[in-house]
Amino acid sequence: MYLLKYYDIPLEEKTVVIIGRSNIVGKPLIGLLLQENATVISCNSYTKNLTNYTSQADVLITAIGKPKFITKSYIGNTTKVIIDVGINRDSDNKTCGDVDFKSVVELFRNRYNSNYITPVPGGVGPMTVAMLIHNVNIAYHNHINKQLKITK
Repeated sequence: MYLLKYYDIPLEEKTVVIIGRSNIVGKPLIGLLLQENATVISCNSYTKNLTNYTSQADVLITAIGKPKFITKSYIGNTTKVIIDVGINRDSDNKTCGDVDFKSVVELFRNRYNSNYITPVPGGVGPMTVAMLIHNVNIAYHNHINKQLKITK
């Protein structure tokens, strides 16, 4: 969510397709995106005709856990933002995401002037670490403030 807000990506009235239903990514995102007045479509690895849903997305968030599963054939004309949360190993044992990054970036370059896609590695992973540090800092300061109030 912080990435979307940082880059001023509007969610209100946008269709967001989430592929993945984990307790740490998919399910929490549904509620957070609904709070931003997005239309949320939740899919998973068992969704039939997945391209019917992904092709409707303004924002596509993947956390399916399948290396390079999302190819350019899954991307619709309105898709301008892809957030790849997947961390996988490809056939060469290299770290990759759920999105076939090369083919999708090529599609984006040919189709749009402005678009966003997170790389793997180097995208959501470091952002997760940064937000963890941020939240620990907030918790520390909240704890210190509570101690100061008690001792006054």
